[in-house]
Amino acid sequence: MLGYLFPGQGTVRVGMGAWLRRRPAARERLEEVDALLSRPISPLCARGPLDRLVATEHAQIAVTACNLAALAVLEEEGYEPEIVAGHSVGELTALHAAGVLGLADTVRLVETRSRLMASVGAVGGMRAVMGLPVEDVEALAEAASAPGEPVVVGLENAPGHVVVSGALPALDRVTATATAASKIVPLSVGNAFHSPLMEPAVAGWAAAVAAVPMLEPLVPVVPNVTGEPTLDLATLREALVTQLTGRVRWTRTVAAVDAVASGVEVGDSKVLTGLSRRAEARCLSMADPATLRRLAKAVAA
Repeated sequence: MLGYLFPGQGTVRVGMGAWLRRRPAARERLEEVDALLSRPISPLCARGPLDRLVATEHAQIAVTACNLAALAVLEEEGYEPEIVAGHSVGELTALHAAGVLGLADTVRLVETRSRLMASVGAVGGMRAVMGLPVEDVEALAEAASAPGEPVVVGLENAPGHVVVSGALPALDRVTATATAASKIVPLSVGNAFHSPLMEPAVAGWAAAVAAVPMLEPLVPVVPNVTGEPTLDLATLREALVTQLTGRVRWTRTVAAVDAVASGVEVGDSKVLTGLSRRAEARCLSMADPATLRRLAKAVAA
């Protein structure tokens, strides 16, 4: 049994998806995605430049395209998930994998999401705080927040790997006071995602999510904001909207998936595989050429 984990925006790099294009099913899926977009994303994935690829309006689309291509490879090999989840924007691909969203609607939604979030403008950033429990980081964020300068825990990625998101002055205050952290790393993202500073994008995103047709999921989906598996379509729709400003509870999500099945990171990334291992959960990455062979052996056994 397999649980599919779909990576998010922080996994982009020039050349992403190169190995996928060698597989006919993945190449066909990437061509389908390009045709559905207002502007093809594959050339930017392949050649960059990096500063354009990591921009919010491109990064979310690029990751989703590679996630969908990797999913096509697994489908071609005959695999089906028992449970799915996606990190941040990866939740859209998870909903597609669960049968909730059609391909065209998945692509249209990610294009809308990326446009709305980019339109907020650069109002903040994100930093990973390493080596501290989430409760300590929550206290630091609360103490560092000020009127008009919020900072919150945006991502619970893994034990000892917590990301704060918010206004830059507040992030600086967290950095100055988090003296017990083993390391603090600024993330290469365009804004304060999963924080109150994304509020200007919520109304447009809620309207887009409300308008798109969705089907009942074929397998449980673990939404970011709850970390709990569900088959309830209303819950999934609401969670997709809340996620824009809400916390990604990935540690809880990984535990929920691992309780059901071994994880597979479905995309051109090893980020979620590393986070799963920090949480002592099982996970293989589709970015590793040996993964398909390992899956075949596991199924045969």
